[in-house]
Amino acid sequence: MTARQHRLAIGAWIAVCLIWGTTYFGIRVTLETLPPWLMSGLRWTSAGAMITVYLWLRGERLPAPRLWSGAAFLGFTLLVLGNGGVVWAEQYVPSGLAAVIVAASPFWMTALEAFRSDGEPLTARVTAGLMVGLVGIVLLVWPDLASAGSGSRGFLAGVISLQIACIGWTIGSSYSRRHAREENVLSTTAAQMLAGGVMMLVIGTVSGEWRALHFAPRTTTALVYLATVGAIGGFVAYTYALRHLPISLVSLYAYINPVIAVALGAAFLGEPFNLRMAFAAALVFAGVAIVKAPRRATAVATPAATRKPRRTQTA
Repeated sequence: MTARQHRLAIGAWIAVCLIWGTTYFGIRVTLETLPPWLMSGLRWTSAGAMITVYLWLRGERLPAPRLWSGAAFLGFTLLVLGNGGVVWAEQYVPSGLAAVIVAASPFWMTALEAFRSDGEPLTARVTAGLMVGLVGIVLLVWPDLASAGSGSRGFLAGVISLQIACIGWTIGSSYSRRHAREENVLSTTAAQMLAGGVMMLVIGTVSGEWRALHFAPRTTTALVYLATVGAIGGFVAYTYALRHLPISLVSLYAYINPVIAVALGAAFLGEPFNLRMAFAAALVFAGVAIVKAPRRATAVATPAATRKPRRTQTA
């Protein structure tokens, strides 16, 4: 790798940290006048359509019909459940706290892998990391859950939605790791975006959200940002960084995103953030760090070139 490529890769990684850290804020802004499912559907179908036009101009095509079933499955798990769950939750959960809770998604990935015959078994270190992270999440949400008000019931529903989002992302990521084919990355991504976006538009239509749809300058700007910079720009930057930097470095964005989301939420949306929340967030990050720490080398090492990086969640 040349020095120029290294600089570009570092720049791409910084872009990922900034872009995906701001999407939680962007989602919260769009929800001021746009209902969650229609907003998400418009975001991802727009992003998928723009990539499709780009591929068409380059003379490339979307995946063959036989591959659309896999794209639809990933569109459902990664976007409808994974991203849609986050968007729905942000109606009740502050954007910064949502980012912190989503940062615990490696816990679900670890748990799923432990139950698979070809997955990695739980170790004492991983179990300790899971427990530390769990304590952090409980400390983060307990005061609101202990309250009996209707607002707290909404908060509880939002927390559950975030956990469903993490589970959906985990299932989709696990499927992608084991069934990914050597196809054009942009074309498969466009197919997943279109499939997931259409599903969310259907959900929004069935839920009667069209009556509540209202485009204001502020929310429209946020939606355009999410569909272009957030969806396409973040993906391109992440892909480039992943190809030229160690996965251990690239994955650190998952620790930086919540910090940016919390700062933006507190500064521009008046979202609460106190010492208890800071300590709870630190416990969550510590638990994730313990879980994601590299294992000690064994007698028979797996060649690094054959390992597939775990796909981490975005908003």
